[in-house]
Amino acid sequence: MDDGKMVGGKAKKPGKRGRKPAKIDLKAKLERSRQSARECRARKKLRYQYLEELVSSKERAICALREELGMYKQWCSAMDQGKIPSEIKALLTGDDQKGHQRAPPKITKSPPSTNT
Repeated sequence: MDDGKMVGGKAKKPGKRGRKPAKIDLKAKLERSRQSARECRARKKLRYQYLEELVSSKERAICALREELGMYKQWCSAMDQGKIPSEIKALLTGDDQKGHQRAPPKITKSPPSTNT
């Protein structure tokens, strides 16, 4: 008796199912693998460059915000001592003073609500 199974009156041989893989040239397969690895490394390098630039820009933004926070802290401590910083006076009077790194945001009043 043979090792195959009987299916529909036909003997089937045990083993792999489906199409047999075509004979692929080993050198061509290795070259495709190498090319794929090169492309993967290039994509990885680009991704890391992008992330490093993103981190760098975020760090610059953090430094700028820390400087701005320090300026606001100085203004607050000056106002706690009863002094009004010249920058705030300029904002209140609407004068433009040059030489400031970044002007604080303008405070706008919203129209009064009409609740009846």
